[in-house]
Amino acid sequence: MPRMLKNESPAARPLWAMLCACALALLVGLARAQSGPLEDLSNFPRTSLEILHGKSKKDPRHFEVWIADNPARQEQGLMFVRDLPAGQGMIFPLKKPRKMSMWMKNTYIELDIVFIGEKGAIDKIIEHAKPLDLTTLESGKDVTAVLELKGGVAADLGLKVGDRVNWTPPS
Repeated sequence: MPRMLKNESPAARPLWAMLCACALALLVGLARAQSGPLEDLSNFPRTSLEILHGKSKKDPRHFEVWIADNPARQEQGLMFVRDLPAGQGMIFPLKKPRKMSMWMKNTYIELDIVFIGEKGAIDKIIEHAKPLDLTTLESGKDVTAVLELKGGVAADLGLKVGDRVNWTPPS
């Protein structure tokens, strides 16, 4: 039988248990917190995207990507996704070029984060962003979009700063 505190009555045990359960539920809720409900990725618009190496149009890398086209979708991103095939990803287009910061909160898979500059070229690649990490991952300069790919894909495909990214938003 568990030891009781000096002033604790046996009748207080259920109250303590209930308070502990409520506190645990609150902590779990905060850990999963987001400002709005999650949207099923099947509702996000999708498009094809290609990445061309340097100035050459040879051997483009093709991806099917979800488009995080509004603030709620951009906040959600790939949170809670358990698997991402190598040929898929998510693009975060920006209305105006600006510095971007990303994090891996509630993201269960390793990602490569590709920052796309104003001229449509890759400005920066952060490879193997750690799942569930709250470290801020920054573009360092103004970008027009951010592309998230499965961790390791950028290196596997030889993606480099300067490669061109082409995609057309669906109408």
